[in-house]
Amino acid sequence: MVRTQVQLTQQQIDALRQLAAESGKSIAELVRLGVELYLGAQHRPGRKQQVERARRIAGRFSSGIRDVSTHHDRYLSEAYRE
Repeated sequence: MVRTQVQLTQQQIDALRQLAAESGKSIAELVRLGVELYLGAQHRPGRKQQVERARRIAGRFSSGIRDVSTHHDRYLSEAYRE
């Protein structure tokens, strides 16, 4: 691991101290977990990966929608619209 310093507001450090006491984890561990969560949220698959993932799962689940074979392009564009 690499040692680093960060500056936190008083409110942030107070909240971290309370959470550390309640969870039995160190402040450093909580900060590492927070960084991992943030970085994981930032990693979003690209369009090509999203399309490939959709192709791999196609036909594995039943939605009850009967016109998917006719309107699949519309459903996919709605699902991937940001």
